[in-house]
This record gives sequence, C-alpha cells and structure tokens, in this order.
Amino acid sequence: MRLEGFQSGLSWRTILTKRENFRAAFLDFDFNKIARFTQRDINRLLKNEGIVRHRGKIEAVINNSKRAQELVEREGSLGAFIWSYEPDNNPRAKPQAVSTSTESVALSKDLKKPGWKFVGPTTAYAFMQAMGLVNDHVEGLCNQSSS
Repeated sequence: MRLEGFQSGLSWRTILTKRENFRAAFLDFDFNKIARFTQRDINRLLKNEGIVRHRGKIEAVINNSKRAQELVEREGSLGAFIWSYEPDNNPRAKPQAVSTSTESVALSKDLKKPGWKFVGPTTAYAFMQAMGLVNDHVEGLCNQSSS
C-alpha cells in the first residue's frame, strides 16, 4: 500500500499531485529498498516538501515494507496474499459509494496482526480498488451536479 496510507485524512487530489515526488522519495515504491531505510532517510523525507511530511506515515511505510518482506517469505507472494481477499462478484442491489467492505475489514485486521501501520479498512479498500480486486466505481456518481 503505497499512497493509500498517506492519503488518510487528506484529499486524493493532494496525494496525486505529489505522486511523482513520492515515487522518487520512496525509490519507485520498492518495498525491499524501503525496508532498509534508516533514521537518516526518515530525516531526509521529513525535509522533502514534495511529499506529505508526516512522521507517523513515513515510519509506517518503512515498517510496512519490512512486514511485506516477512509476508512474502511466509506466503510466497504479496500479490497472492492480497488477491486472496478478492470479494465474490455478486452485483450490488443498489449502486452506492462505499469505502469499506467485509473483505477490506478482514484484510486490514490480517495486516495489523503482524504489525502493519496505517492500514485501516478504508485504506485497505482503496488499495483493493487500486489493485483491481474491487471495481465498484458507479458511473456518473462523481459527475452528478446539483440542480
């Protein structure tokens, strides 16, 4: 979960305008490289005006990168683990905007058990959308105008 954790409490517009800065600061989101970050890297990132300079979120990315390495060692693949949370393809009765699901709650809990940070159900759901596990964007919902 790359940018989803940084988005927590902020608008996606804020995060997306800084996406390339995040990509450079976090070495193309390579969790094996990020897992080796030290306090010196944290200090460098806290001075980087091109990203969100939130110590807790920066430290969470480093922590989660280490947890991702452990998960890969245990499960064989980060992708296989995440895709195991793919929801059933049952269509929704009514189109609606949602930010969590039963599966995102389960994914969040299972990531928190071994120590992941900033991975609540909403963040997990956004990640599931980004990964393609969930495609529930309701056509026209974001483009509705008030009359």
